[in-house]
Amino acid sequence: MFRPKFITFDCYGTLTHFQMAEKAREIYGPRLAPEVLERFIKNFAAYRLDEIMGDWKPYDQVLVNAVERSCRRNGVAFDEAEARSFYEAVPSWGPHPDVPAGLARVAEKIPLVILSNAMDEQIMSNVEKLGAPFAHVFTAQQANAYKPRFRAFEYMLDQLGCGPQDILHCSSSFRYDLMSAHDLGIENKVWVNRRHEPANPYYGYTEIADISGLPAVVGL
Repeated sequence: MFRPKFITFDCYGTLTHFQMAEKAREIYGPRLAPEVLERFIKNFAAYRLDEIMGDWKPYDQVLVNAVERSCRRNGVAFDEAEARSFYEAVPSWGPHPDVPAGLARVAEKIPLVILSNAMDEQIMSNVEKLGAPFAHVFTAQQANAYKPRFRAFEYMLDQLGCGPQDILHCSSSFRYDLMSAHDLGIENKVWVNRRHEPANPYYGYTEIADISGLPAVVGL
């Protein structure tokens, strides 16, 4: 039974209920046919990932650019104010229902850490809703890099003063977290199966359905 020095988490999607698709349906649903709306949402997710793969830029610009590219691809009129409303909505999002109790049990014994693709001005509003204390909260703004870039993970490890062998990394995303964690030598990983990505056993992880399963992973 591995007892890590820290349990590190992705925030949006894993702990916080990530609601970009719901926001897109709210804005564009009344004006788009259902099949176009679903294609727009899929494109928007892909462009968000593409936008963060280069040099760091503020997350509001990531979202505005991703919305603009999705609009252009689908023949939708682009409105910058609508695009910025995605960014403005983020701090209002709360946790998945299973998160507070599961985290609270683990936090009594092991320090919890967040590594998030967030801006400093956003993240603490979401963290405060999670219902458990976090020893550290690191952002892409601090790291000057977004996950899945290695630099974000390396920044976290440097700040914690530990190595890949010392942590357990927990995420619902292979593309943003678990693939990079694997490549960096983080052997102890947990995949929270939120059903937005398929399983990929190659990357070596423990699967849990939600955060209520996390205490058992570390023997609590």
